[in-house]
Amino acid sequence: MRIGILNSGGDCPGLNAVIHGVVGAADELGWEVIGFKDGFEGLLPPGDYIVLKPHDTVGILKLGGTILGTTNKGHFAAKVGKGDIAEVPPEVVAKAKRTLDQLEIRALVIVGGDGSLTTALQLYREGWPVIGVPKTIDNDLQATAMTFGFDSAVSTVVDGLDRLHTTAESHKRVMVLEVMGRHAGWIALWGGIAGGASVILLPEIPFDMQKVAAHIGERDARGEHSTLVVVAEGASLPEGDIVTVASNEGGEVRLGGIGEEVAHRIEQLTGKETRACTLGHLQRGGAPTALDRILGTRFGVMAVKLAEEGRFGRMVSYQAYHVDSVPIEEAVNKLRVVEPEGEMVQVARAIGISLGD
Repeated sequence: MRIGILNSGGDCPGLNAVIHGVVGAADELGWEVIGFKDGFEGLLPPGDYIVLKPHDTVGILKLGGTILGTTNKGHFAAKVGKGDIAEVPPEVVAKAKRTLDQLEIRALVIVGGDGSLTTALQLYREGWPVIGVPKTIDNDLQATAMTFGFDSAVSTVVDGLDRLHTTAESHKRVMVLEVMGRHAGWIALWGGIAGGASVILLPEIPFDMQKVAAHIGERDARGEHSTLVVVAEGASLPEGDIVTVASNEGGEVRLGGIGEEVAHRIEQLTGKETRACTLGHLQRGGAPTALDRILGTRFGVMAVKLAEEGRFGRMVSYQAYHVDSVPIEEAVNKLRVVEPEGEMVQVARAIGISLGD
């Protein structure tokens, strides 16, 4: 038995843990694992891959990124915007399938986010023996309660806020931290609560800059002269605009700049010195947390179990502390966003955090 694995989409702490889990579990069954490089692109003739043995994964648990490489561009890019899906051309699928057949791959583990899993679903419907593993630091896939990489991203946000707190306090400034979160504000919400932010601005909750300024003014009146503000990159300005950096050819637009805009408006409205900081890809890099190493390994082991049972067209899923699976078609295009009246939002409000509304 020979199975393949590839990573597709953005990089994420814990990807190597999934590879480690797949290779270890497959070796116990006497199977061989083929790792395709740079996502789906590695499937195109003549094929770009390596044979993965257990000794190849020694020490990779602690490494960020992925030893196989990944890409969110190329011939297999499927996500072009929220709800907008582009199918992979038949001729591209046919070329990749020839590589799979020539290598006698009996199962293909695809580790990716919503766009990559949408491609996986197309391939499954065309007869490919695929198994999906969810990957996104945004933690925004409906079919799984948590994705690996999220905990590591939140930890990075908390570390950033810890550092900003001391400089904000020293200068009596407002510090605005922009974090990732295109459609869902989970990173901002969890990181903001854990990092002691006083204001958290999310894509799911429209905010009013006047109310943000009033909250900062109230803190000043109480003698709390420094304020930490966390804003998700996908949060809309009060006028309804999402701040973008540039168009990403063949994919979704690149977000960025909301932090600077919010900082500018806070300074105008309050008169307080305000600075902005963007974490950006720092949230994707570095060593994964223990939680993400364990979750990634568990996901990899479950993927091999699904292959052993011949249960293709399914995605590994984490629910109620248990790793199982769901049909890929039930997982894609269904985002899990922050509920404005959900428990975590209520926790934030209960401890005096402003959501800007």
